[in-house]
Amino acid sequence: MYSAPACKNANDYHTEGFNCAESIFLAFRERVAPGLSAEAVRMATPFGGGLGYAGCLCGALTGSVMILGILKGRTTPQAPRKEPYALSSEFHNRFKNKFGATCCRVLTRNMYGSPEQGATCEKIIKETEQLLDDFIKEKCLVQPVSGF
Repeated sequence: MYSAPACKNANDYHTEGFNCAESIFLAFRERVAPGLSAEAVRMATPFGGGLGYAGCLCGALTGSVMILGILKGRTTPQAPRKEPYALSSEFHNRFKNKFGATCCRVLTRNMYGSPEQGATCEKIIKETEQLLDDFIKEKCLVQPVSGF
């Protein structure tokens, strides 16, 4: 059963030292794919800092899309990709509408390592976690994923 309150939140992970993508990924992995090893977080590591400090796509957004992939991604090339693509696109648009941008360098004003950047990221992580939680519930994607 999908239960957000029973799990650690993404900012708890961020406070521990995980980056934005890792934090979202870990919080939602517990909720939607508890059978998936916590070591899978390694996949999210390079997405922090907008793809390794490149400043591109926000890690909170990429971590969220990774979770959507866990929920609705395909496992064979013959499986349709229309639904996961549509979900990803819609979530991207909601994120952009909420924050005004999707680029890390725009959202954080390239202040990597500063207290201001940390505070900005914490706010984005918290709000993205709620945005993704609401999106998953709205789209009825709440059943846990097994088989990992």
